[in-house]
Amino acid sequence: MRYVILRDDDTNALTPIECLEQLYRPFLDRKLPVNLAVIPDVSVDAKTPEGKAEGFLFAKNGAQSPRVRIQDNQRLVAYLLDNPGYKIAQHGCHHDCFEFDIESPTEISARLDRGTRLLMEAGFPQPVTFVAPHDKLSRASYREVAKRFDVISSGWFELKRLPVAWWPKYFAKKMRHEPHWRAGNSVLLSHPGCLLSARRNFDSMLEEIIRATDDRQLTVLVTHWWEYFPNGVPNEGFIRRLHQTAEYLNSQKDIEVVSFEDVAKRGLQLN
Repeated sequence: MRYVILRDDDTNALTPIECLEQLYRPFLDRKLPVNLAVIPDVSVDAKTPEGKAEGFLFAKNGAQSPRVRIQDNQRLVAYLLDNPGYKIAQHGCHHDCFEFDIESPTEISARLDRGTRLLMEAGFPQPVTFVAPHDKLSRASYREVAKRFDVISSGWFELKRLPVAWWPKYFAKKMRHEPHWRAGNSVLLSHPGCLLSARRNFDSMLEEIIRATDDRQLTVLVTHWWEYFPNGVPNEGFIRRLHQTAEYLNSQKDIEVVSFEDVAKRGLQLN
């Protein structure tokens, strides 16, 4: 059996329900879990590393508060809770640029704990998975995240950022050419790039996904809901590719679409 995790980043209090519903109803109806990396307390002026406004803010509609907690949008929270196919991971705290590329354990802990507390106050289970904004974690952040989360999902792992105690397992992973590994108290999952991205060729998108899932025991497919709605307008061609992915995954008898929680609880074969 092969396993696939669908991870969608950047859901936050400003996310329109209609966007998630249009994208993921075909997954939910097929009982395919959708792992949403949720920003607990989003900064309404969050910037990309290039200094541009983050794409997930297109629907902020003149929000004046510098930050908006997920529980401030009770309609969105109710929608997510009413659809148990959505599985909630913690995506940073505010999604400020490189907010976990810092070295102060005190500040790191405060941000991690605030984010978890806000998600739980909204009514979600305690998250077992952490996704860092822009995949940037300092060595100190890795230590603090591993104390709190069973799974760390990232695009890649850099030796210079990892705790020294993790280095032997990192080298062993590299020698075996394995995408996933275990260190500290956590499972560390990488992904083969954002295969479901508006920047990729739509014509070859499904083919690339099939190739990636064929090559791996466990594949994390990463996408971003807001990329399907440039300036708030649905990109029908891109949405169609996402729905074709749902059809493909559902049709494969030797593929099981799972959640991050499944990896943590079931001890799935990783590589």
